[in-house]
Formats: sequence, structure tokens, C-alpha cells
Amino acid sequence: KSMEHEWTHDSISHLSETHLELKSTLEKYKQEVKPPSIIWARSHCQKCNHQIKAWENIPIISFLLLRGKCSNCKTKISNRYWLIELLTAILSTYVVYHFGWSLQSVAALVLTWYLIAISMIDFDTMVIPDSFSLSLLWFGLFISLWVVFIDPQTSIKGALLGYLFLWSIFWLFKIVTGKEGMGYGDFKLLAAGGAWFGMKSVGVIVIMSSIAGAVIGSIYLALSKNSRNKPIPFGPYLAVGIWVAMIWGENIINWYLNFSGLN
Repeated sequence: KSMEHEWTHDSISHLSETHLELKSTLEKYKQEVKPPSIIWARSHCQKCNHQIKAWENIPIISFLLLRGKCSNCKTKISNRYWLIELLTAILSTYVVYHFGWSLQSVAALVLTWYLIAISMIDFDTMVIPDSFSLSLLWFGLFISLWVVFIDPQTSIKGALLGYLFLWSIFWLFKIVTGKEGMGYGDFKLLAAGGAWFGMKSVGVIVIMSSIAGAVIGSIYLALSKNSRNKPIPFGPYLAVGIWVAMIWGENIINWYLNFSGLN
């Protein structure tokens, strides 16, 4: 392996500690996506409004020290906090392992964090805020100027294909059934994925997100009560598809071309 892919114990430990700090950024933003005022308040208990002290806000460690409860009112803290922290650390560590210490790695980390936040927001609210999806879209177009992953022309084509593909599916489904099968936020998110990784990646994203949706959605419906008529957000599965396309997209495309004899 090249030098940029060599790892030491200290490097991995430092990386994990750094990206565990995303807790207050991802989970808190998810809860405060519609803030009550222009100036956002500090982190606080949702039950008693107790302001979270610095030592109570250390990812994972604070959860263990507090035994999963608010230090003031003893209300149980949701497990989702430490699970999101752990997921963020694992994915971030793997991203840097995969891309090495490079500009690609920095961009991939930003994308990973955004995708986690988008997934949490869409899962809870059935809405993907434009501030997230459009930021990713423009950022993907912007970094293509330096050909971080793809060139500008490929980025623009990917964004257009990503948006128009789901837009077409949306209107076809609506004409046939009279119902809206997905939201415009999904169009923008797939457009962002296309802007980051190009036209070929759009197919990978759609296939991977469909597989993830079928598997995870089936498990969710089987385990949840009274949920068969409840709409299921597609954003988290698109996020899975985009992340998979980022890490293994090229390998998946090459495998398909070889398997189909098109290569």
C-alpha cells in the first residue's frame, strides 16, 4: 500500500476522538432544524430544560457517566444519541482509511456527516431541509472545479440526471395512482449525489437505496405496530446509496460491466 494508506494506532485513535465530537452538530441540529428563535439556545434537556454542562456533553463517555439519564431530572436519555455518535465515528474512520489523508478524504467526511444528519431529520420529520440538500448539491458542483472526485461537466450532468430521474418517477406514479410517492427533497438529494459522483453513480445510488429500503423497510414494518399505513421516508436510504456509491461505486460499476460483457 502507498504511504497515505498506512495507519498507526495513534492516528486511528485521534481520528475517532475527533469525529465523535459530531454529536452536538448532528443530533442537535436534527432536533433544532426549526429553531424557535434566530439565536439558537445551548444544548438542554428536552424535559426540564437543564442546560448541558461541558462534561455532560462528551460523546459516549458522558452517556455512560450519567448512566443514560439527565443529571437534573433523571429523565432517560435516548439511546439514539450515543448510537449516532458511534456510527459517525465508525464511518468517519473508515472514510479516512479508504481515501487516506487527502482532499478526497476531507470532502468525503463532510458528505458523510451531512448524510447522517439528513437521515435523522427525514426519519423524524419526513422532510429533507433545502439547507442540507442544496448545500450538498452546490458543494458537489464546487469541488468538481478541482476534480476532487469528478470533473465539472460530469458533475453537472450527474446532478441533472439525479433530479430528473426521481422527478419523472414522481410524476409517473402520481399520474397512475393519484398519490405522491416521494417528496422534492428526495429529488434534490439524488441530484446532490449525482453532482458528487456523476451520471454513472446515479444508477448505483438508486439500486443501493432501493435494496436498503426493501430490506430495512421490511424489517421496520415487521417490528413496528400499526405502521403499515405510515409513510416511510426515502431520504435515509438515498443517503445509504450515496455513501455506498462514494466508497464502492466504481467497483460496483466495473463489476456490472464485466458481468454483462459491456466492458
